[in-house]
Amino acid sequence: MTTPWLQFLADSGVRIDADGITDFDGPAPAGLLPRGYVAPLTDLGLIALTGEDGPGFLHSQLTNDVEHLTPSEARLAGYCTPKGRLLASLLMWKTEQTIFLQLPRPLQASVQKRLQMFILRSKAKLNDVSDQHAMLGLGGESAAEVLRQWFPTLPAQAFAKQDTSFGSLIRLPDAFGSPRYQWIASAELAQQIWPELSRTLTPIGTRVWRLTDIHAGIPQITQPTQEQFVPQMINFELIGGVNFKKGCYPGQEIVARSQYLGKLKRRMLLATVEGAEVLPAMEIFSSADPGQPCGMIVNAERNLQNGVDCLVELKIAAAEEGTVHLGSAQGPVLSFGKLPYALPA
Repeated sequence: MTTPWLQFLADSGVRIDADGITDFDGPAPAGLLPRGYVAPLTDLGLIALTGEDGPGFLHSQLTNDVEHLTPSEARLAGYCTPKGRLLASLLMWKTEQTIFLQLPRPLQASVQKRLQMFILRSKAKLNDVSDQHAMLGLGGESAAEVLRQWFPTLPAQAFAKQDTSFGSLIRLPDAFGSPRYQWIASAELAQQIWPELSRTLTPIGTRVWRLTDIHAGIPQITQPTQEQFVPQMINFELIGGVNFKKGCYPGQEIVARSQYLGKLKRRMLLATVEGAEVLPAMEIFSSADPGQPCGMIVNAERNLQNGVDCLVELKIAAAEEGTVHLGSAQGPVLSFGKLPYALPA
């Protein structure tokens, strides 16, 4: 996977693996994130949907409202199987002629192919535009003042979007008490602005940026966790990823039933594990019922101390009735933290 933007980053000293995960030479952040930081989000893919039937087509496929998506906002959305299980979690936004869908690069091709199967005679077209755009994540106390060089007016609330000749700027949910943004620029512009951004902000790698997503309570479906979760199991409706008033989409009946019939018994929590390797889809076990798993790791990244922070889907009762362990009932203990949003009582 080589593009002019990726080659530019590599020539600038950024290490990039086959999945687009970046890392930088020098000491990793220790204890606290820098006052301002920037990350090339080369691990993300981008699908562009165009055509007069595009909004209606996509509206019938995703968990969120696409037909009323405005150019001044971004929205989370899920793409489900007919059984209501998430194949992908997406961030979507629109410009005048195009709706963009952002998701992990390893999922992009298969999700685009599956969507393409259902276009049929609709006047809509899907294109992989991952290499035409550069996604940059910026955060910390000083990120806003740096961004004002290009965006005099910044989006003020989570998922608000501002467009200028320099691209699109989306405000993301805060993490570690500071604002975060995503800048979607042309690959050519990104090469021009990167030297200034990397001089005024501290470059961080993909895994540190993903750690900020975890602390913002924003889950991401990856290959190991495809078809594992109904949206509510990972709090997707709490962060604006599901619209229960829109029309049908694959799995809609099951998602709606999970919402309205009975109390939800599974949720996603923030947790920390010490002294262990933690990967998405690893099972977790409760000491109160050690014979069967009570949940699964959704996302996990090494934190800025010596442990691993993760988003964990599990039976609510398991977190209340005993200790929860990674891998087996004898595995490392998970300690639970507080998400930045409230869970229903």
